[in-house]
Amino acid sequence: MLDLVLRNCRLPERAEPVDLAIADGRIVAVGPAAGTAREALDVDGRLVTPGLVEAHIHLDKALLTDRVSGSAGTAAEAIRLTGQAKRGFTAADIAARARRVLDMAVPAGTTSMRAHVEVDPIVGLTGMEAMLALKREYAPALDIQLCAFAQEGILQTPGTETLLRRALEMGADLVGGCPYNDTDAVRHIEIVFALAREFGVDADFHVDFFDEPEHLHVREIVRQTERLGWQTRVAVGHLTELAALPLAEQAALTADLARAGIGVISLPLTDLYLMGRGDERNVRRGLTPIRRLLEAGVPVALASNNIQNPFTPTGTADPAHLTFVGAVAAHMGTPELMRELVAAITTYPARILNLRDYGCAAGCRADLVVWECERPEEIVTSLPARRLVVKTGRVSVEHERRIVERWRSGNAREARRG
Repeated sequence: MLDLVLRNCRLPERAEPVDLAIADGRIVAVGPAAGTAREALDVDGRLVTPGLVEAHIHLDKALLTDRVSGSAGTAAEAIRLTGQAKRGFTAADIAARARRVLDMAVPAGTTSMRAHVEVDPIVGLTGMEAMLALKREYAPALDIQLCAFAQEGILQTPGTETLLRRALEMGADLVGGCPYNDTDAVRHIEIVFALAREFGVDADFHVDFFDEPEHLHVREIVRQTERLGWQTRVAVGHLTELAALPLAEQAALTADLARAGIGVISLPLTDLYLMGRGDERNVRRGLTPIRRLLEAGVPVALASNNIQNPFTPTGTADPAHLTFVGAVAAHMGTPELMRELVAAITTYPARILNLRDYGCAAGCRADLVVWECERPEEIVTSLPARRLVVKTGRVSVEHERRIVERWRSGNAREARRG
């Protein structure tokens, strides 16, 4: 017996609706569903995509606008302000704020997530302890990868390397660094890769987050990736400096990224907010060159990064909203490019996070979203509601919409009286 059948699904790559038959948490057939099922739902030609993938988010420092005075104008200022707030963090506080964000993400259709958890002498392992508990709590609805992250640097904050190792021993899924915020960027990168290799985990870097190409630490990340054979196991976030290079240098570096199998994660809300602050006219957009990276074969994800804190004063934890922003900010307005933006919150981040058996084909894990639309580009153009979210073959979220247009009914009554 099947566990679930979704009938009349419109998949992104198929012209005609199909049925999805699901058993034991996986899609077992795509086409006319045969046999009985414990639950059968007709989605009436609505679009069905794989579950959304949030590739880069900071749950531990989300929702700080009520406790941080002043607004950050630079990445360095945002780090400073958040560092001050971090001194008051407790496990209960982190969990409460993170839970509020997770409760935004799950109904939006997010079924997989990579969360960066800050590990340093300021907060110790408190964030990791809180997030490991939340990872277990939300497992029925969401898979969370936890990245032990050195936001405050490693060399300039003695004791951080030991804390990163302890976080990995506790159960962190990967290790992350921030070389631009340390006294020796190359050594910082070497330490992160050494930990990744020691524990056999992926590495994820915040890198080159400036208007001008002053650092380009990504070149060292490419070199270390290839030297250690860590291809397809490395991601870089921000990478805004790439957009400031001449086209020939951009092309050479994007080719290097493609060859090394490094994924790029664009964080449009944060990057648009903090970049270009020194420009008095023709203010730069401050995004990594998404289209050129995709054209070079580099997987690009769109991610939320921060939610309502000094780095990003806004945020909904809905990945679809990032496609809406990306279409305008990255000049991606054709149906074909909009489909690429949808891929940037689904298939590309799944590739970057090394999610196995991801998709809508037979054999894939049944993590799915049913949208109130028919075509993928409508996700970008109109931010449609989600009808259903399915996690590992079970309906985890069901949305019900009721709109009463009282003005219309009032006009109809007046017309009848007339």
